[in-house]
Amino acid sequence: MFRALPALCALVALAGCGDQGGDPMRQYGADPYLPEPQNYLLPPMSVPKAVGWKPGETPTVTGGLKVQAMATGLMHPRIVYPLPNGDILVVEGNSPGTTPFRPKDFIQGKVKARAGTAGRGGNRITLLRDADGDGKPEDQTVLVDHLHSPYGVAYVDGTLYVANTDAIMAFKYALGQTKITEPGTKLADLPAGPIDHHWTKAMAASPDGSKLYVGVGSNSNITENGFDAEEGRAAIYQVDRQTGAKRIFASGTRNPTNLAVDPETGRLFVVVNERDEIGPDLVPDYLTMVQEGAFYGWPYSYWGQHVDVRVHPQRPDLVAKAVKPDYGLSSHVAALGLAFSKGETLSDKFSNGIFVGEHGSWDRSPVNGYQVIFVPLVNGRPEGKPVPVVTGFLGNDNDTVRGRPVGVALDRTGALLVADDTGNAIWRVSADQSGH
Repeated sequence: MFRALPALCALVALAGCGDQGGDPMRQYGADPYLPEPQNYLLPPMSVPKAVGWKPGETPTVTGGLKVQAMATGLMHPRIVYPLPNGDILVVEGNSPGTTPFRPKDFIQGKVKARAGTAGRGGNRITLLRDADGDGKPEDQTVLVDHLHSPYGVAYVDGTLYVANTDAIMAFKYALGQTKITEPGTKLADLPAGPIDHHWTKAMAASPDGSKLYVGVGSNSNITENGFDAEEGRAAIYQVDRQTGAKRIFASGTRNPTNLAVDPETGRLFVVVNERDEIGPDLVPDYLTMVQEGAFYGWPYSYWGQHVDVRVHPQRPDLVAKAVKPDYGLSSHVAALGLAFSKGETLSDKFSNGIFVGEHGSWDRSPVNGYQVIFVPLVNGRPEGKPVPVVTGFLGNDNDTVRGRPVGVALDRTGALLVADDTGNAIWRVSADQSGH
């Protein structure tokens, strides 16, 4: 079936020649630059080759900070989650696999694998214990194993909730435990199925702990697998923690890859990966406060009322009420990490805002993302220019990549933790007290 794969891959590469994206900075903020959409037989692809970190190599951090490896040798670490007692949970997982329905799906999978996406996931949660806060864990143990493509995690009132790709599991857990031996119980099913295009299920708990919010991505780029495959997807769910009853809290979010609650206001925020295949500068991924009951456009429109003509049948009624996101993150950065900073000690200039992990593009030239940025908050809303905080994942030639940032979090000392699913490491960024 795929004997012509090398020729098709060459055609894909040629399709990207001369089709250069513009300055990504034009697409950050509340009013991103949106060019006219383009059409492709095969979309351009540009994926750096994963080469990993050599001994002694680390990412680069902005002035006044230092970086160190907190853990290495992991198996596709995705989410990093500090517990109330200071222990750090690392969720290690990868896609359960899905059948490619089109030759283009097969080709895209092979090209993306070049950047390390095909690595085996641990299907487990590892616990790091750093009692003295020096960034060098005294203990590293597997807390729970044999999970099913885990991603989101939340700890509430003696229970650890894990969002597998197909269900939320609940495990009894006392802080300080280094291993969970009792089997978990299912709290709620989540959309998965034979096609599981966007398999990650992000999760966050409400401020009072009574609800869990779960992000469920679409089953396609733009409904090419049919509308039946999209039933219940491209949405953010609210799940009752006691009963497991769930409802759609917001919809039209193509792939809500991470969720976090503002600790000051209690408002839910999300980062969303938008659609592909209409140009290097379309469509910007975004960061937004989630409005209950809101529709954010997918698949019918983007950034409010910009209609996507590829979708049939059209729904002008839904387009008319599509909500514009708060803050563009530029196109194809694949924003996966989201963490609030509220007066932490990393640095004064990072004391009120949001850290965002940008996993990096696969269908844009020049490539975009591959960094952790800081977005300032003004009156509780993202505003202003982003500040690169952790870079150096991408090689100087833009053709190799050492690592790719995913989840981000702040530990109890105020240090920034970054999960690197290609470098299989957790990086810890803290204030440089040496004055360098």
